[in-house]
Amino acid sequence: MNFLRGVMGAQSAGPQPSGAETIQKLCDRVASSTLLDDRRDAVRALKSLSKKYRLEVGIQAMPHLIHVLQTDRSDSEIIGYALDTLYNIISNDLEEEEQDDSEEENSQKQVEDLGSQFTEIFIKQHENVTLLLTYLEEFDFQVRWPGVKLLTALLKQQGPQVQQIILVSPMGVSRLMDLLADSREVIRNDGVLLLQQLTRSNAAIQKIVAFENAFERLLDIITEEGNSDGGIVVEDCLLLLQNLLKNNNSNQNFFKEGSYIQRMKPWFEVSDDNAGWSAQKVTNLHLMLQLVRVLVSPTNPPGATSSCQKAMFHCGLLQQLCTILMATGVPADILTETINTVSEVIRGCQINQDYFASVNAPSNPPRPAIVVLLMSMVNERQPFVLRCAVLYCFQCFLYKNQKGQGEIVSTLLPSTIDATGNSVSAGQLLCGGLFSTDSLSNWCAAVALAHALQENATLKEQLLRVQLATSIGNPPVSLLQQCTNILSQGSKVQTRVGLLMLLCTWLSNCPIAVTHFLHNSANIPFLTGQIAENLGEEEQLVQGLCALLLGISIYYNDNSLENYKKEKLKQLIEKRIGKENFIEKLGFISKHEFYSRAAQKPQPSFSSPDHMMFDHEFTKLVKELEGVITKAVYKSSEEDKKEEEVKKSLEQHDNIVTHYKNVIRVQDQELEELKKQVESLKMQNEQFQTTITQQVSQIQQHKDQYNLLKVQLGKENQHHTSHSDVAQMNGVQPEDISKLRDEIEEWKHKLELLQEQLKEKDSLIETLKLPSVAGDTTEQSSQTNKPSGGREADNELYKEMETLRSKIQSQSSDINKLQTENQELLQKLSLTPVPVSGDGGTVVVSKTADLDGKLSTLLQETKELKNELASLSEEKASLKSQLDSSNSTVAILQNEKTKLQQELAESKKEQDDLLVLLADQDQKIIALKNKLKHLGEPVEDEDDTESGDQGEDDEEEDGEEEED
Repeated sequence: MNFLRGVMGAQSAGPQPSGAETIQKLCDRVASSTLLDDRRDAVRALKSLSKKYRLEVGIQAMPHLIHVLQTDRSDSEIIGYALDTLYNIISNDLEEEEQDDSEEENSQKQVEDLGSQFTEIFIKQHENVTLLLTYLEEFDFQVRWPGVKLLTALLKQQGPQVQQIILVSPMGVSRLMDLLADSREVIRNDGVLLLQQLTRSNAAIQKIVAFENAFERLLDIITEEGNSDGGIVVEDCLLLLQNLLKNNNSNQNFFKEGSYIQRMKPWFEVSDDNAGWSAQKVTNLHLMLQLVRVLVSPTNPPGATSSCQKAMFHCGLLQQLCTILMATGVPADILTETINTVSEVIRGCQINQDYFASVNAPSNPPRPAIVVLLMSMVNERQPFVLRCAVLYCFQCFLYKNQKGQGEIVSTLLPSTIDATGNSVSAGQLLCGGLFSTDSLSNWCAAVALAHALQENATLKEQLLRVQLATSIGNPPVSLLQQCTNILSQGSKVQTRVGLLMLLCTWLSNCPIAVTHFLHNSANIPFLTGQIAENLGEEEQLVQGLCALLLGISIYYNDNSLENYKKEKLKQLIEKRIGKENFIEKLGFISKHEFYSRAAQKPQPSFSSPDHMMFDHEFTKLVKELEGVITKAVYKSSEEDKKEEEVKKSLEQHDNIVTHYKNVIRVQDQELEELKKQVESLKMQNEQFQTTITQQVSQIQQHKDQYNLLKVQLGKENQHHTSHSDVAQMNGVQPEDISKLRDEIEEWKHKLELLQEQLKEKDSLIETLKLPSVAGDTTEQSSQTNKPSGGREADNELYKEMETLRSKIQSQSSDINKLQTENQELLQKLSLTPVPVSGDGGTVVVSKTADLDGKLSTLLQETKELKNELASLSEEKASLKSQLDSSNSTVAILQNEKTKLQQELAESKKEQDDLLVLLADQDQKIIALKNKLKHLGEPVEDEDDTESGDQGEDDEEEDGEEEED
């Protein structure tokens, strides 16, 4: 600063130095001074002079300032001054603010050139931009904020070049993304502006920024600032989001997959009190609506648009937009943009179109939203842009929506018109607009009605039933007749263009409508008169459309009217108009400027109502029909006859082929059914074989178990007889009597336990008997499942029998032993006197008698168990009989299988015969098609069109042969 005072005010008495001299001295000071304070003061002085002496500072000081950035990195203050000075040199914003309105036009170009030139000098060395990126990593406010502003100015001046340098710089874009996380709002907001410039028209940088979590951060900022109620920061964030998403399919898919569409719903939550919308809120909401349209634009890939449309419906965004649409107090431009947004959200999406059809306006009584919008479209007091938006909404509602088309046309049919007149339907509004005195309403209604008939031949025929009451006392006339009547009355050009577009759409691909049109004898003379006249440029468009309508009447004519057959109409053209003149007038349509504008995009956008002439879908129809009508007009009668004959023969052959195709289709279905039956029988056969194998193994197991039981029973009987012989007693002692009493008590207890166990086994045997009894009454399907259950029951039964037999055998041995001991005891008592009282002897005798009774009951139960064993043997015999019956069933199924195989062989033979016959028919068809191609006729092949792309290739080859 001392140096600056010395330079600027040292020699006050002498001449003052000029600005250039001062700047030169300051630059020398920056370059030569060794003290950091002196260099800092010099750079600060250059900063103060850079606004007034921009050119001089830029030319002399830029190299020194860049050198300061390279060498004095440790001092944030001098770096901040250097960055501010470079910003003042490069940016044009300061100059624009200081210029007066009178000087703006003269100096604007010079200012832009000056900033661009300085930018080019700075970025000539790529290291300068890389160095600037490193300073953006500094947290110091004095360094980071000037760096952000300087880089933004560089991008404004030389955007593509700076973008490329940043793109190749390591982590260049990532460093800039950190600006959005800065806690200082000034830097964060300027960072948003920087990213706006950085992402402009560069898809690669847009993808990098998007994948650096830009969507999340920007949506957070918008939410923090208050959504649509926020300030200019929200506007900047929305502009940046548009840069990232517009024409970038990758980012759009990433935005949808990241569930960011759901976060857009709160933007459109408008309160009931819509009074006092600020200008910033209108701007913000307008940009939000545009962002929604970016995601569902008709220019996007159809798959991506469809997925976004469905996401908007499921998250409630479409419902929120419809709420704004029906709200009161919404500004006109917001309402118009909302209508356009809803249009593209529902376009071609059936679920969204169905929802929109169900939306009602909050009126009394409620009216469908479509009807309310159509009332605005046919009202000439409404703004022009709003009427265009409503027309676009109606077109999008009917786009690929046959259900919606049918609902609109049904409101015109006599059976569905409300006789009370309490409610106005969409059809009535369209008819009212079609015949009103306002030409714009005529055009809009005609185009809207044409979209209701687009690619729907059934509705075109139904619309012929519509009758209109023109005046009291006169008979009603058809809608088609009324359109031609108004057309012949010489109304405005816009009205006639709209009616002609409606008639062309109506008659195309509908021979019945052509017949109705030709039935009115005044129509053809009117068309030929219009085409033949030499009118001004304004009427050339009407002449071209009249030529198109006449050409459609020829091309889709089924020759049902004697006076208006194809040949007679072509003779009429040749006599009254001339073929060359007719084709020239037909070409007026595609050569017109309005036609080219309408063909660019589906949305009707016109600078003024007078330019509203063509519809986007109609331009597609013209492009499709222009060539075929030209060929149809130039064909001779002989060629027409040959073509008709070939068409008839082709139709006959097609019918034959179709018949045989149906026969083959039926036979294929029968074959499939037979194959399924054979497969099911095979599976049943395999199941039966498996069941038989299992049953055989079970029977063998039962036999083995039975033999084993017999052997075990024989051995146990021998053991019992030997044991009874050995257990003889020679004498009994008195002390043995007490022991025998104890043993008798123990055996009593054991006997009770055995009786309880026998009861449990009896109940188990009864439960095992039940499945066998139930199995005797079931059908064959249940018999296949029985052996497995029976096998398990038999296994359990035999196990229980084994345990019971072992227990019975042990009990029998014990009983025999007790009987022998008892008899010996009685003998001893009878022979030897025992010193006991009479009462004691009586007790012993009575207890012995009781024991004999219990032993007899135990023997009786053993006999019953043997009877149970016999019954189980009988069940085994019944299982064997069931096995024999299942074997016979398998034999029957094998015979049925043999018969089915014979029938299958016979049906295959019949199919081969049919294929040979089809091959002969195909050869004949190919020969006829070759004749047609030889004659230069276009041939349509159903099989080729069904096969997709192959058919398109054949048509292209036919076209090349015709041109040759």
